[in-house]
Amino acid sequence: MSYNPRPSQEKILSYRGGKMGISAVPGSGKTWTLSRLAADVIARGEIGPDQEVLVVTLVNSAVENFSSRISGFIAEQGLLPQIGYRVRTLHGLAHDIVREKPALIGLEERFQIIDEREANLIRNEASQTWLKSHPDFFDDFLNPDLDDKKLDWIRNKNLPDLVNGMAYSFIRSAKDLRLMPEDLQKELDSQPAALPLAEMGCAIYSHYQRALSYRGAVDFDDLIRLALNLLEMDADFLERLRYRWPVILEDEAQDSSHLQEQILRILTGEGGNWVRVGDPNQAIFETFTTANPRFLRLFIAKEADFHHSLPESGRSQPSIITLANHLVDWVMKEHPVPAVRDALLAPPHISPAPSGDPQPNPPDDPKGIIFLDQKFTPAEEIQVVIDSIETWLPEHKDLTVAILTPRNVRGTEVVDELKKRKIDYVEYLNSTTSTRATAGALGNVVAYLADPQSPIKLARCYEVWRRAWRSDAGDEHGFYKLVPGLLRKCSQVESFLYPRPDIDWMAGLPDTATYQQIPAGSQELLLEELESYRELVRRWQGTTLLPIDQMILTLAQDLFIDSSDLALAYKLALLLGQIADDHSDWRLPELSGELGVIARNERHFLGFSADDSGFDPGAHKGKVVVTTMHKAKGLEWDRVYLMSLNNYDFPSGQSYDSYISEKWFIRSGLNLEAEALAQLEVATKAGEFEWYEEGQATRESRLDYVRERLRLLYVGITRARCELILSWNSGRQGEIKPSIPWIALQGWWQENLG
Repeated sequence: MSYNPRPSQEKILSYRGGKMGISAVPGSGKTWTLSRLAADVIARGEIGPDQEVLVVTLVNSAVENFSSRISGFIAEQGLLPQIGYRVRTLHGLAHDIVREKPALIGLEERFQIIDEREANLIRNEASQTWLKSHPDFFDDFLNPDLDDKKLDWIRNKNLPDLVNGMAYSFIRSAKDLRLMPEDLQKELDSQPAALPLAEMGCAIYSHYQRALSYRGAVDFDDLIRLALNLLEMDADFLERLRYRWPVILEDEAQDSSHLQEQILRILTGEGGNWVRVGDPNQAIFETFTTANPRFLRLFIAKEADFHHSLPESGRSQPSIITLANHLVDWVMKEHPVPAVRDALLAPPHISPAPSGDPQPNPPDDPKGIIFLDQKFTPAEEIQVVIDSIETWLPEHKDLTVAILTPRNVRGTEVVDELKKRKIDYVEYLNSTTSTRATAGALGNVVAYLADPQSPIKLARCYEVWRRAWRSDAGDEHGFYKLVPGLLRKCSQVESFLYPRPDIDWMAGLPDTATYQQIPAGSQELLLEELESYRELVRRWQGTTLLPIDQMILTLAQDLFIDSSDLALAYKLALLLGQIADDHSDWRLPELSGELGVIARNERHFLGFSADDSGFDPGAHKGKVVVTTMHKAKGLEWDRVYLMSLNNYDFPSGQSYDSYISEKWFIRSGLNLEAEALAQLEVATKAGEFEWYEEGQATRESRLDYVRERLRLLYVGITRARCELILSWNSGRQGEIKPSIPWIALQGWWQENLG
């Protein structure tokens, strides 16, 4: 379909070379613009037959989107599609570069790339090994008011997770600084004062890197570092790549890290052609990555030969645009903490699409914006939001709607309520409900088989097996609730599973008070049920002789009927088989733990989600999409609910705010992750006036987090096309307040347009 570019897009399409920076607002058509620019460069014959326009983007789902658009534009001009361009993620590009000359950077020809799951396993093992050998390390950091019982709990449950999280950010940051463990240790050894958190990070980093080396593997951060090393080491190779890719177009540039930016800069070279498109106001991944929007801002301000903007957007109705623009203005001029007034910047503000545009904005409707100005408990907020959806949805089956939450766990709670009310929903979180349920069912059975003498786990297995009976209110399965309680009281599991004349647990059941309370007609059914379960468990115990993947597939035949559940079990079996191959010393307890991680939504598992192929809200009209504000970036819906807009999820740097990264059991409100990174930075700076001051990094990290959450709120608002509903809750203890941005927007809206 032909499309006449907007005036702002025309300026970008007139590009003929050099370095160009583009500031794009949400919904401004930057993917279309970059794709069209790539096709125009090819159609004008500006590249040779052995050259390509290199398009670099952030995630895999965008690769296919760009490829299909560019191919379509090229075909419209009578040229062969799929020729003259390459679309890659930054990590994919780094992989391409490293694959060409792995030996030069010390890798084997067939080196492996470990995924997030395996990297986390290795890092966690390194972290726990270190913690076990340094059990008293955190004593000076713990809150002195904690009693012995709490201290034991913290050491066993909280500290392992804290150390693993600290190691994650420390290792990524060290690699972004291009520091290997041995180099970092030399820097630490030369420091005039001890930097214990950095010492800890370095030790875990060293263990982690040795484990990678043993496997002949690299992680995704290594790919970036090694690709840049290779380009700097081999001038001839670099020149060949510069010739191969004479034009580089970069999408989502606000989310590039320093090293990722350096790779593209060196590939471009002096006088090269590099177009960077992004929206610094949508930079929402700093907490999870080494990305920083200031890199794009500096490029636009100091390095780019040209700077253009894409301010027009046909996504949202004018009132929603007005609200989003006011948030930017309020942050820049009125935020109570002046240091964070650079979190959101303008120009450009969002402008509606021009008259006659083929993608016009929805009609203006100020009443489409609703602030739920009431103090809700977390449960009440969910009830009110879903009450609203239940009223709205029947008359709007042809429209799209989404509930956006700040965190996955809140999204899971929303899904549970939608499920109770039998409202059609689509879950777009770390892992779907069906994935978690499948992993949880298998995990409980494997956990029992790893500990077959546990009556509690035996009872839990029964509940898993008969989970379809939980909602059965009839008499037929009325004894269901009694069975787990009976099994939990079976002190010798063997006497149930393998009875002998002198020890038979079931033979003694008729003498128990529980059994005698059961109606006579159901007593025989209960015994038959227990006998059936006994035979099943015996069969399950036989599967422990099988490899883990075959074991999972065998168990799945007894636990699942639906083809989708069986297919998920197959994927989980493959996953556990791979883990078992990677960790030959792991047994059932460790493997069941991996299923537990997926079941608790603690780690991303692809299952059969749309993550890799791209999520399309338009494919789910009449259903409620539940996702996080982070995962919603780049998407849009007709009606959007933004939940949990309180000062815990959106702090504003006030004395009464709390921060998720500051653990309750650590003294002085310290953010130990930030403190460790500050010590890393001090250790690697040569200036004599650089020193570490405890607490300063915590204060700075608060401001960084406040900035990012302001941008996240902006992203959430700009997902809505026609209607936007905003709410907050008071937290579990009832002490959380509405966030300051929520108060500012709600007050301004009521005064001016509400």
